[in-house]
Order: sequence, then structure tokens, then C-alpha cells
Amino acid sequence: MIIRSKLSLTLFLLCTLSLTVTETSASVFNNVSCSSNKTFTPNSTFNTNLNTLLSYLSSNVTNNVRFFNATAGKDSNAVYGLYMCRGDVPFALCRECVGFATLTIASSCPTSKEAVIWYNECLLRYSYRLIFSKMEERPRHKINIPLGDPLVLHSNGFYTALGSIFDELPHKAALALAESNNGYAVKQENTSASVTLYGLAQCTPDLAAGDCIRCVTDAAAEFVKSCCGGSIGASVLFPSCIVRYETYPFYQHSGTSAPTMIKRGGNIGTEVIVIVVVLVVVLVMLFGFGYCFIRIKARKKRKAGDREKCNANELLSSTFELNSKASSFFLNFVLAVSISNNCSVNCYVVGPEHTVLESLEFDLVTIEAATNNFSEDRRIGKGGYGEVYKGILPNREEVAVKRLSTNSKQGAEEFKNEVLLIAKLQHKNLVRLVGFCQEDREKILIYEYVPNKSLDHFLFDSQKHRQLTWSERFKIIKGIARGILYLHEDSRLKIIHRDIKPSNVLLDNGINPKISDFGMARMVATDQIQGCTNRVVGTYGYMSPEYAMHGQFSEKSDVFSFGVMVLEIISGKKNSCYFESCRVDDLLSYAWNNWRDESSFQLLDPTLLESYVPNEVEKCMQIGLLCVQENPDDRPTMGTIVSYLSNPSLEMPFPLEPAFFMHGRMRRHSAEHESSSGYSTNRSSLSSVNKMSTTAFFPR
Repeated sequence: MIIRSKLSLTLFLLCTLSLTVTETSASVFNNVSCSSNKTFTPNSTFNTNLNTLLSYLSSNVTNNVRFFNATAGKDSNAVYGLYMCRGDVPFALCRECVGFATLTIASSCPTSKEAVIWYNECLLRYSYRLIFSKMEERPRHKINIPLGDPLVLHSNGFYTALGSIFDELPHKAALALAESNNGYAVKQENTSASVTLYGLAQCTPDLAAGDCIRCVTDAAAEFVKSCCGGSIGASVLFPSCIVRYETYPFYQHSGTSAPTMIKRGGNIGTEVIVIVVVLVVVLVMLFGFGYCFIRIKARKKRKAGDREKCNANELLSSTFELNSKASSFFLNFVLAVSISNNCSVNCYVVGPEHTVLESLEFDLVTIEAATNNFSEDRRIGKGGYGEVYKGILPNREEVAVKRLSTNSKQGAEEFKNEVLLIAKLQHKNLVRLVGFCQEDREKILIYEYVPNKSLDHFLFDSQKHRQLTWSERFKIIKGIARGILYLHEDSRLKIIHRDIKPSNVLLDNGINPKISDFGMARMVATDQIQGCTNRVVGTYGYMSPEYAMHGQFSEKSDVFSFGVMVLEIISGKKNSCYFESCRVDDLLSYAWNNWRDESSFQLLDPTLLESYVPNEVEKCMQIGLLCVQENPDDRPTMGTIVSYLSNPSLEMPFPLEPAFFMHGRMRRHSAEHESSSGYSTNRSSLSSVNKMSTTAFFPR
């Protein structure tokens, strides 16, 4: 894997550059705290997960995202991390600050399993334990500026104003959590000495309102108790909140275009800053180009035919600007050199998205070793997309290796877009991407290994369907609903899957469902109601009428597919089985007729007669029929569906007749298709066209 736990030349260059431009950078370092009682071993799985997490956090600083949390790894090797930018900081500065923070915390705490770092503009922390939504006040850091006019400091008005500010800020910060989900609040008060005090408080947005109030109140109490009596300005920094006051407007007022950055001490002219930064950048670039050129040349002499991941053209193709913000140049363009165990050198460009890719990339040699050279006995699935193999990584982690066909029409950029899409999705009901490989003509995706294969492997097998009890099927329905809801509403990207079906739902050891196969997914703007395509992809039998006939897709297209699948889970029969066997009714009309005639349990899989819960079966059948309404507006959203499934007391509307467009009206395809999830060996005679369509990413 490309991530190396050793301190590489990458870190050396970045640290050298950051130290050189400290005075010119807008990001102001405050403190870093590293745990000493909990440490990890270099080159361990935890180390790899930590590097992945830090890289992922820094790559997710996008517009409108001032707070982000993520998890890398699982069980004892899981690493939890988050960043928060101050509520008034521009996004460019937020991105720069988080970039600095990830580099500094990695170099300052090389073996700590828990650490937190504070800048004026952001905070970042990680831990071996779950830290999300937990109010924590330790470790802490205090900063005070004792210099000031004694007449101001010792006037009653000073402390009255300070008390007024921090009596109100805890509640304002909590209110901001509810109204704008940022936990950021400011307030100013005049003292009797004609001096204005400016106060700021901010909680991490994952806190409850009560925890936010307590955190800010406790932090503000430090001003008087132990920190900052007699100080003209002070800050108290907790892992879960920050508070600060000054006698000047240090934060950005609403309505202005840039934050007021005031530094104590001498000022450096803008021209001098630009000249110094440009010189530093040029020197680093020259050094990097020279080093890379020498090593590439030497390596070519040692081993003819070896490919280099970096060349001058690739490096020069990265676009950048030198302007008054040149101090953050290295965040957009960095010459990174990774020194591996055999002293080979890989050079590559690092940027917001490239960082994610590099943190997930495996070399082909590692994948070949993991799959025993893609041996036949390791193959667990095959389809038109290629083949899937079971692999075992050097750290003994079991993975599913999806080797795309060499004649795939998916280009390199489309492949990377799919990797980026899946990498940014983190939910327990979505399959987890472990990494990818792209060398020569190989395009490989590495997923977590899910031992129970796909849902259809159980549901439609004449013997194995008996293994799924009703409680397990109900659990699967709820899990799939939560996974789709995450794609539609809760992820940073609004995603329409477009191929929801049992063969694309994997089951883990606990029979927890995990949605897979995002090769057909479309990313749309969060406020976009409907999209349209002239390439209809998906599986007939699960497509909504408007999508199959007119190419119109939306969240309600996935809802329709979900409804078909719910009815299949209840009945244990494929939708296609009904109309392919020349029965009068397809599955949807058969379910509707039984619902209308109040004989719902006629639809039930006979093997469930001993285990089913009547009200749950009726509820799921009603939800399934609501989802397959012909008019998309009559179908519920996934949020509503999850509410129905979670709350027994909620009343649901009665369904109308579903769409009967499938029976006898859909063109049959003679070509057999196998699920591109790679886990299913059950064939369907309904065709599924898998052509990757890519769009831009739209962060939430």
C-alpha cells in the first residue's frame, strides 16, 4: 500500500515548507496534546488506519463543510477522528488549517493512539476510542495575554462585560447547534473604560445542546479560576469546545468578505510575504524535481521496464496559482516522495482528491500475492464486469478483490471517480471499500470480505431460503432502508443507486445487509429533484416505469426498486419468476390483489409460517406496495419508510394499484446476466446494462 508509516521525504518537505512560512501563513498554531499512556507500534494496522484517516479528513474539507468526522479500520484497530473549523473562517483558510493540522499532529505524535491539535482557525483530533457526540474537557490548553492597561483591567466594567459575554455565549452556541448545526456564537460588550470586549465560543456540532452549554460554561470558568485573571485576552481550548475573548475584533463579522486577522508584534508587508513564499516554493520544487529526476534515472538503469508513477509532465500538469495566498500553495501541489523498504521511489501529485486515492492504493504485486495470482480456487464470483476473488492481505485481513474485465469501457478517470465515490461513503449498511489498484491495464477494487455472499444467494435458493427467518428478513429490510436513506439524504453526496436488487445486497456474519455495486450510481445536486439519461442502466423487473420508459431517475426510482425487493423478501420469489412463468399476475399485481382482498398472508413465503410476526408482515407488504406506485409522487421517501419501519404507531396511507407495466410490455433479452456485485451466482434472464456514468461531486 502506498501509505508508509515511516517518516518519509514527503513529511520532511512539507514540514520544512510549513516551518519556513509560519510567519506568513494565516493559520496560527496554538498547541498539540499527544497521549503517552496509549501508543501504537510503527507499521502496525493501527498506524495504517491512522494515516488513512488523517488523509481522508484533510481531503474532505470542501465548501460548506466546516465539521467532519470519520472512522478508519474496525475493532481494536479502529481510529476515530474529526476536524472542526471556526465558524467565521473562510473555506480556503479552513482547508489550509486542516492540512497543517494533519501534518503537524502526525509528526508531533508519531506513536500516540490519541491526540488533539488546536489552531486559531481549527481543531483536529483522533482516538482509538469512540469520541463522536461525547463532551470532553481534557486534555485542555490555556492561552492568556497579561499585558494591558491596568486602568482597563482593574475597572469593574471590564469584568462586568466579560461576565455578560460568557453568561450568554453558552446558550447562543447551543442555539446555533439547533439552528445552523455549527455551534458557533460571538458577542461583544463595551466596558466602562470605553474598551470593547469581543467573545467567541464554539462547540463541535456532534454535541447535544446541554453538553455544549456545559462545555462552554466550564471553559469560560477557567478564565477566572486558574487561567486568565488580569489578562487583556485569553483562550481556553477543550477537545469539544473553544472559548476566547480579546479587546479587538479577532473574528469575522457577518457581512464582510474576509476575516480580520490581527497579529501581535511586527507586521510584514504583503510584497515581502509574496516574495519569500514564492522563493520557498520554487526552491522546494527545484529540489523535488531534481531528486525525483535523479532517482528515476538511477532506477531505470537498475531495472529496465519499471514504470515510474511520477514524471515531469505529470507534475507540471497540476494547475496552481501564485497569489497573495501563496503560503497555502503546498496544499494544492506537493512533490511527495515515498521511501519504501527496498528504497524504491514513488513520486505523485497530492491534492484534495488525490490524497484519498493514494491512501487507498495497493500495488499489483500485493494484490497478486493476496489472491494467489488470481487462482481459480480463490474465485468467488464472475460476471460481465469481470471476476471477484477472495484475498488475504499481509495484515491477515480478508478482502473481496473485484478484478474488472480488461475490455471494460470504463476509463481511468471514470474508474477513479467510482473509487472516490465509494471511499466517501461510510455507513454500516454499505459495503466498505478497502482500496484499489490501477496498474498496466488492470483496474481492481478491494472491498471488505462479506462471507455470506448476497441476499439472492439465500432468498431464491430452493433450500437456503429456509435459513432466513422472518426476524432476519425484517432486519434485512430495515438495514437496506437505512443504507438507501444514507445515500439519498445523510451522506455528503446525494446518490441515486439505480440498481437496487437482492444480488447487490451482501450479508455479513450477523445477517446485516450491506448495499454494494456503485458502478451505475449517479451523483446529483442535493436540491435536484429529477435527472434524465438516454442510457437506461439497471435491471428490468426492478426499474420504475418512468426510468425504464423515459430515462427519468430520481430518489423515487430507488424507492420503487426497494419496494419490489421488499415484496420479494416477503414472498421468497423473484419478481421475474411470476411473469416469466406465464402466470396471470406478476409479483406486484399478485401482492396487490391479496392486499385488496385482505388475504395478505397468501404472499408470505410458506417457510415463514412458524416464525412471522403478523403486524410486521402487513406493514412491510403495505410499504412495498406504496413504493411501487406508478406515480413517483405517490411513493414515500426513504426517510418516511425508515420512520414507518421504526415506529409501530405511525399510520400509513393505503396503496393504490401499483404499476403493472412489466407484464408482457417489457422487451425480453436473451442474454443472461450475473450481478456485478460478484457474490451472486444466480442468473437472471432480465438484462442489466452496466455502463458507468459519472457526474460532478456535490458536497452537502
